[in-house]
Amino acid sequence: MIVCLDSGNTRIKWGVHDGVKWLAQGAVAHAEVGALSRLVAEWPLPEKVMLANVAGVEAGSRIREQLAAWAPVFHEVRPELRRCGVTNLYKSPERLGVDRWCALLGARSLVDSATVVVMAGTATTIDTLDADGNFLGGVIMPGIGLMLRSLAHGTAALPFADGEYATYPRCTDDAIVTGVIDAQAGAIERIFSRLDDPAASCLLSGGYAEQIAVHLVVRHRLADNLPLEGLRHLALKS
Repeated sequence: MIVCLDSGNTRIKWGVHDGVKWLAQGAVAHAEVGALSRLVAEWPLPEKVMLANVAGVEAGSRIREQLAAWAPVFHEVRPELRRCGVTNLYKSPERLGVDRWCALLGARSLVDSATVVVMAGTATTIDTLDADGNFLGGVIMPGIGLMLRSLAHGTAALPFADGEYATYPRCTDDAIVTGVIDAQAGAIERIFSRLDDPAASCLLSGGYAEQIAVHLVVRHRLADNLPLEGLRHLALKS
């Protein structure tokens, strides 16, 4: 049994895997990290506990405290130059965000063709794998929520929009929501076009993935919890 934890900017996603399938998955806010202690109470000692943490040292320490009984099998993942069929071409491979690294590993475990890997959460990351598994690079941009909040907080007249996507928006809320979604989808499609590979696909994961996906005109599919998939794949292959 493997326990995987993805400690992101907002929440800690977790999953329990038996080597064949996910037995359970869930998420807790960082303020509710104590809820992770239930994993120790409800599950036997796993073979491995895999953590990817981008929320800082203190957040990582709090997670370890809740899972202290599993300390002997605890592994905190770091980005590497090469692992599980993915070659990290970042200028400094160790400086790639571990969430992005795990999402790339997860994507490669699901698709062996060229892939644009999108993580649509607090931030949106758009990363590119070629057909050989080389991570060519990627971009980071504000996520949908951050874009909406920045317009509401950074302007005098614009609201925190609660509108709907429209081909031709005719009210301010719709104009803001449409602009934000088009910015996200447009960035993905622009990067996808650079691959120039007819077999390429796009995988989207994260809280805003579905909201973006319905407006994409490139080949795509949703993939739940790509970082957890990457942690699972890494645990099974190492």
